Amino acid sequence: MPKMKTHSRAKKTFKVMGGGRIKYRKAGRGHLLTKKSNSRKRGLRVPGIVDSANLSMVNRLLCIG
Repeated sequence: MPKMKTHSRAKKTFKVMGGGRIKYRKAGRGHLLTKKSNSRKRGLRVPGIVDSANLSMVNRLLCIG
């Protein structure tokens, strides 16, 4: 049986942390930052953690057991 291929966009989007959790960069920090409040931009600075409801889907895209 051939090897499983990792989803190309998923490997650029998600990073696996030490404890097995998966982090990602939040959307909305790319441009048009002048109209966004400082507290909103500060919240976007923190990386997001993949929720348990979506964890199995992301693991399948990344070919993690």
